[in-house]
Amino acid sequence: MQFKEYLPWNETLGLSYQIGVDGLSILMLVLNSLLTWISIYSSSKETERPRLFYSMILLVSGGVAGAFLAENLLLFFLFYELELIPFYLLISIWGGEKRGYAGIKFLIYTAVSGALILATFLGMVWLSGSTNFAFDAFSTENLSTAKQILLLAGIVLGFGIKIPLVPFHTWLPDAYVEASAPIAILLGGVLAKLGTYGLLRFGLGMFPHAWSIIAPTLATWGAVSAIYGAVIAIAQKDIKRMVAYSSVGHMGYILLAGAASTPLALVGAVAQMFSHGIILAILFHLVGVVEAKVGTRELDKLNGLMSPIRGLPLISALLVLGGMASAGIPGLTGFIAEFIVFQGSFSAFPIPTILCVVASGLTAVYFVILLNRTCFGKLDNFAYYPKVLWSEKIPALILAAFIIFLGVQPTWLVRWSESTTTTMVAAIPSLEKTVISEVALK
Repeated sequence: MQFKEYLPWNETLGLSYQIGVDGLSILMLVLNSLLTWISIYSSSKETERPRLFYSMILLVSGGVAGAFLAENLLLFFLFYELELIPFYLLISIWGGEKRGYAGIKFLIYTAVSGALILATFLGMVWLSGSTNFAFDAFSTENLSTAKQILLLAGIVLGFGIKIPLVPFHTWLPDAYVEASAPIAILLGGVLAKLGTYGLLRFGLGMFPHAWSIIAPTLATWGAVSAIYGAVIAIAQKDIKRMVAYSSVGHMGYILLAGAASTPLALVGAVAQMFSHGIILAILFHLVGVVEAKVGTRELDKLNGLMSPIRGLPLISALLVLGGMASAGIPGLTGFIAEFIVFQGSFSAFPIPTILCVVASGLTAVYFVILLNRTCFGKLDNFAYYPKVLWSEKIPALILAAFIIFLGVQPTWLVRWSESTTTTMVAAIPSLEKTVISEVALK
């Protein structure tokens, strides 16, 4: 941990303002700051109640940043819950036609996630006999294997809802689709990363022994989520809902990498978290521009947007780039992250890794469907849609520059997390040793 700050807060509760940054959190902080700026800049100038709208976005950004920085379990929980109400308001007030339903569903699922995490944190401190919630104040090594697995289950379920993983994903399509494009960027690009970050920080980092025991189950779960997300995305007719389901699939890769727990896989997991964030951001932004100019997101009603007659050739070209990056085309950041994840995970879990590779191939299928029906095809009319302003192009161009640059120079993406992930892996028993020890105990 670097750039550490410590201020005593409530010693009776074991709560202190204790923050710092390491290789697991630094890229997430950069991602949060970048997408917060993108979200604010791309918001409509005609947004109603702008003071409340932008203050809610800044509260979300501050809560997420604080969660990534926290070194105290209670402090993390406070920051983790800080974004709950602002996101609910952002969906319910400025969302689409079914925004009330989507907002309530998001609120319920996220509240359950927070309750599970808080109960687990309290159990960790109580069972370990500690009186302080600081990360370095207690250890789970002295707990029995059964207690470790029980606590780890709370961590996995709590953060699995936030990611979300199948079958806890049902809030995601409603929230992503009903939220405005800038808020969907924050939901998919930032909020979901709190779940994967928490899974690695608290699950893998604090329960290395128990993690190695349930790793095969987690790897299988990740593969199922990846396949499910890809297959359901293929069936969608709404391009925003298709992009939303693609997020479910790509989160499965991160769970697979975390389960494998090899140095290369964990570096890939962090890289995938960052890459997925910027790729999802450009896709949601471009879908928002298309909807604003054309008036629909339905695949059956969109065609020929690449034609200059439509007035959206640059937006269509950037949409092609975003689809290629999400599908893992070489030369773009999505390929680098996925390749490292698969390369690092194959030695530990070959079958789940192969299933995730198949899911990556299915990603290309539904993005080809999306691009073929929206950007290309025969023009059914010669409607010329409103001109796309440079203020609407700039966020996508900046994200596209990140996607290309990090695909060509992946060292700038992976070098920040290598030392931290290597240290985390060193504390995890090898899968072979774990299996032998469990058999011996039985």
